[in-house]
Amino acid sequence: MAEIAVLLVLKKIAIALAGETLSFAKPLLAKKSELVAALPDDMKLISNELELIRAFLKEIGRKGWKSEVIETWIGQVRRLAYDMEDNVDHFIYVVGKHNEIGSWWDYMKKIAKKPQRLFSLDEIAGEIKRIKQELKQLSESRDRWTKPLDGGTDIPAGSYKTEKEIYLPGHDYSISDEELVGIDKNKQTLISSLTFEDPSLRIIAVWGMGGIGKSTLVNNVYKNEGSNFDCRAWVSISQSYELEDIWKKMLTDLVGKEFDPGTMDSAELRVKLINSLDKKRYLIILDDVWMADVLFRIKEVLVDNGLGSRVIITTRIEEVASIAEDSCKIKVEPLGVHDSWHVFCRKAFPKVENHICPPELHQCGINIVEKCDGLPLALVAIGSILSLRPKNVNEWKLFYDQLIWELHNNKNLNHVEKIINLSYKYLPDYLKNCFLYCAMFPEDYLIHRKRLIRLWIAEGFIEQKGTCSLEDIAESYLRELVRRSMLHVAQRNSFGRIKCIQMHDLVRELAIFQSKREGFSTTYDGNNEAMLVGSDSRRVAVLQCNKGIPSNIDASRLRTFITFDTSRELSSWYSSKPKYLAVLDLSGLPIETVPSSIGELFNLRLLCLDDTKVKELPKSITKLQNLQTLSLENAELVKLPEGFSKLKKLRHLLVSRLQDVTYNSFKSWEAVEPFKGLWSLIELQTLYAIKASEVFVAKLGNLSQLRSLIICDVRSSYCAQLCGSLSKMCQLSRLTIRACDEDELLQLDDLTFPNPLQILSLNGRLSEGTFTSPFFLNHGNMLLRLMLFYSHLSENPVPL
Repeated sequence: MAEIAVLLVLKKIAIALAGETLSFAKPLLAKKSELVAALPDDMKLISNELELIRAFLKEIGRKGWKSEVIETWIGQVRRLAYDMEDNVDHFIYVVGKHNEIGSWWDYMKKIAKKPQRLFSLDEIAGEIKRIKQELKQLSESRDRWTKPLDGGTDIPAGSYKTEKEIYLPGHDYSISDEELVGIDKNKQTLISSLTFEDPSLRIIAVWGMGGIGKSTLVNNVYKNEGSNFDCRAWVSISQSYELEDIWKKMLTDLVGKEFDPGTMDSAELRVKLINSLDKKRYLIILDDVWMADVLFRIKEVLVDNGLGSRVIITTRIEEVASIAEDSCKIKVEPLGVHDSWHVFCRKAFPKVENHICPPELHQCGINIVEKCDGLPLALVAIGSILSLRPKNVNEWKLFYDQLIWELHNNKNLNHVEKIINLSYKYLPDYLKNCFLYCAMFPEDYLIHRKRLIRLWIAEGFIEQKGTCSLEDIAESYLRELVRRSMLHVAQRNSFGRIKCIQMHDLVRELAIFQSKREGFSTTYDGNNEAMLVGSDSRRVAVLQCNKGIPSNIDASRLRTFITFDTSRELSSWYSSKPKYLAVLDLSGLPIETVPSSIGELFNLRLLCLDDTKVKELPKSITKLQNLQTLSLENAELVKLPEGFSKLKKLRHLLVSRLQDVTYNSFKSWEAVEPFKGLWSLIELQTLYAIKASEVFVAKLGNLSQLRSLIICDVRSSYCAQLCGSLSKMCQLSRLTIRACDEDELLQLDDLTFPNPLQILSLNGRLSEGTFTSPFFLNHGNMLLRLMLFYSHLSENPVPL
């Protein structure tokens, strides 16, 4: 459907017609032609028409009515919505520049210097007029060609505002250990395979179709039985695996997270693994293996030391499972009727005692469970959807009818994908873009919460609600997607907060299919011609690029370009100036310079150059008035260009340079120099790592929205002022203070904060009064993590 494209442009129009923007625009528009002066009225008319179109799209989506005619019409709506979004962004930019420049004459001089590819107000007005006319034609053609809908059966729309009350706050829509059913026999067989008296190395294979619960079964045994082994590791194997990455992950798990394999090559990794496993009884899980070849290569390091070590593989392919002996192969079958019903009811009736289905819904529920065919993934997805629906027979019968239609009419999706597709359909509109965005990451990729949230915000997916920050709202969206079983938590931090999420393979396949269909995004793999990017794709993720980016990508229309391939083939592609780009992520590319043309990307909101060789940024970067996130972690940059304080919308500034890969020296990381006016960037929430200076420390308190701060090179003479500035920060939750050297005294006796911190790291010699400071006396016991380095304390601070 095109509703999510329409929804996004409606939000943009609302911003363009908001009081502040419009007040800036009126003096500018009044001096132009009649066509330009009519821009606000035309945009309002377009907005009204798009709202009706969106309502129509939602209605036909509920009815499940499709045809080639309606799909063609929807595609035309989508393309027009994208055109409108581009023009609205340009309008907002031109108005903003006029307000920034001040006088009309200055504005005209600036426009004269702009590249010709940037539209003038007259061109924008002409485009808006065209879009208005085409929208009118689309509405007329809808009436001509979609009359059969008038006689269709209407399916009542559930109100999400009322249905969300059915949610159990904090409830996780995944199968917990307590909810595991139907696996007792397989579980016991697997445990027996781990513990039986054979001391030789054994490979155990757990196999079956996708979504059948292989990993769930193995993970349960891994958690409960893993302590019986000296060491253990869990490694996910994707289709495009890299052996070095597999060995590095194995080493990290086996040796400990403090171990960093860094730049070790294959030979070094092989020796290290063999030495680590030689005298230990180990348990290794190789999850989701697609080819037997990977097992033969991994077996090179699997030492048979006669201590009863075990390797468990999960796979969908029987041929791969055949590497194990017949007595060590476990096939996972679909759940039986009783167990399927149990899983379904726990999800569909989370608030009902004993999760009992009401008698009037019993037959409808049985029908739905039968269609799930015993697949736990499908049972959880459908049950979760129905937990939000009104509990009446008509609603459930209509849901069942919709399910049948999907199963029998969508030839592009397999059985499980069809069921998961309903999970996507019933997502609230505000979650659909967020969900599809996750499909741009590679298979089995650990998507970090912070990174994903910043990407969502940069794209404009997150809508302000009350006084909550956009980051907090985005995190609530993420939790909701997890609860709805669209994403699952791969890692949590030590506080229990989501750290990384992953998409199940089948869910990702659904999202990729949906993304291509809607022109939302495309993943590009240089080895797969079927994944070539369509000309109307708004976002491109490059997973692999052996031959360079194909010429059929229309860079001028892209909103996001993100790469996971670090080859040099991509190093110059982004200089083709995609003018509407909002997200540019070139992490890991071997680039040393950023072209000055970067300043022409007026719509850019996130620029990520992590793990590059970039040493300096061009001065033109100060033109990026919409930039929200700039990240150069582990790059070479140590100084930001003059005028950087012009970027008033910056929310996250992350710059650091790794100097010591062993992390043994006091200054393993080098911070960036503070620039003049840094304290005026009052929207900053994340700032690291920044060097202290007398002026910056004195004015640091102006950054009252900071949540995370790393300040380095602090001198004793700065400490009193630093404590005073920190006392003004109401939002700060994570703080690192590092002295200029290990002998410099950090005098933090007056340290205090309006609210408790979560994480505090102090690097340097501490004064004896540090732990009797107001902060430690009032809030010290509320810290979740405290890290002290080079403190030179005479007494052990742990009892305090």
